[in-house]
Formats: sequence, structure tokens, C-alpha cells
Amino acid sequence: MRVLTTVLTPSDGEVYLDGIRYGTGKDEVIRQKIGYLPQELNLYPGLSVQDCLEYLGELSGIPKEECKKRIRYYLEKTGLTNHRKKKMRQLSGGMKRRVGLIQALLNEPEFLIVDEPTTGLDPEERVRIRNLLVDFSEGRTVLFSTHVVEDIAATCSKLAVMRKGSFLYTGTVQALLSRAKGKIWTANVADDTEAKRLEKQYRTTSKQYTEEGMTVKIISDVKPDIDCTQPKITLEDAYLYLMMEKKKQ
Repeated sequence: MRVLTTVLTPSDGEVYLDGIRYGTGKDEVIRQKIGYLPQELNLYPGLSVQDCLEYLGELSGIPKEECKKRIRYYLEKTGLTNHRKKKMRQLSGGMKRRVGLIQALLNEPEFLIVDEPTTGLDPEERVRIRNLLVDFSEGRTVLFSTHVVEDIAATCSKLAVMRKGSFLYTGTVQALLSRAKGKIWTANVADDTEAKRLEKQYRTTSKQYTEEGMTVKIISDVKPDIDCTQPKITLEDAYLYLMMEKKKQ
């Protein structure tokens, strides 16, 4: 992320954006093409939302009237119009994240980079941020990192899975789901004792309480020797299957 945002110079390899190579003295040109929302963004607590965004727009070199026009547009899109006069320190975590997203979009970037956009947010705010990312992705490339698999399933068509700096998978969401087809099984058990017994026999990924007892998900290349069915595969299932397969190699 820090290399892509020109904070760090590449120590090895090559990185290009729109034909421009990083680390060749063209960082300012690259910065004009990108918007960045870091995981931790500490904006000016004593400024109002409006003043904060106007100041950040000025730093980005956006003409004053054009900046105000864009701020009005994005405040409306993010549901913050009625909060524009509030001090930054008065905002909730979700509202601050939305302001952070606006500042990343003010220069109308071709490439939007977002780091852990929903970390620490309540479920309602997470869905709001995800929907905004989808809305604002039109006409631009959006790259975001996350540990929340639900966010990827809800927003992305392509993904990359990394572990210890190496790619384990790059491709479409559909292709990753297809990898796990026929490998995921669901068994219903009466209680946690039976669930633990299954955990000793099979590679299990999750347990969930139900009205009848518990549901246990199992990863197996062949049908387990118990009463079980094949559920609709989720991205989390496919991710866990990928990780388990890589551990076996």
C-alpha cells in the first residue's frame, strides 16, 4: 500500500500506474491520479467537516469553487450533509471513515486505494461503507485490503489472497468458489460434545448454533461417513479451503 501511494520507494521489482513507473521522479504525477484512505486517518479534530475537507482540497491543489462543489456532492452521497458543521472530534468512527473516503475522492482519482475500510465499525456502518465503495468504483479502479471476507464477497469481482508476502491466489471470486465445489459439507449435531467429536475426525471450519442443536462445516475431498449435505459455498468457505490446501503442500 505504501509503495502504491508513493510513501515508500520500491526496493525491488517494478510498479507502474497508467504507464508511469514508480521511483523515477514522477511521484507528484502519480499522486494526482490516486486517492488513499488509510486504516488510521487522524484528521484535524478542531475543524468542522466542511472546513477540514476544504483545507484538504486546497492542499491537493483543487480550485476553491470546484472543491466546494465536489464536497457538496460527496457529503450528500455519504449522508453527511447535515453533519458538515460538526467538529471532527464529535463524529462517530463510521462518520470519520466516511469523511476519510470523501477526502480520498476529492481529486477525482483514477485509482482509489483503501486500507481496511470497515475495521472497527458496527454492522450497519460496515454495509454503508461497502455500498459507498461500490457506488464510487464506477469509472475507476478500486484496490482495498481487508481481513473481512464478507467485504470482499459484497464488493469485489477479483481478489488476491496473500500470506507472508506471497500470493496464494489471484483471480475472480467465482473461480475461487469453484475450487471449493464438492469439498464443503454440513453436518447437524445435537450439541457441542458431538461437534468436538467431529473436529477430531475431520477438518472443520465453523460451528453455528441452531434451533435443533449445532451445524458443523467440514472440508473433505470425499463425502464424510456421516449424515451430511453440501451447502451453498461462501467465499469464507473457499478461502478456508484454499488455506488448508496450501498447508498440506
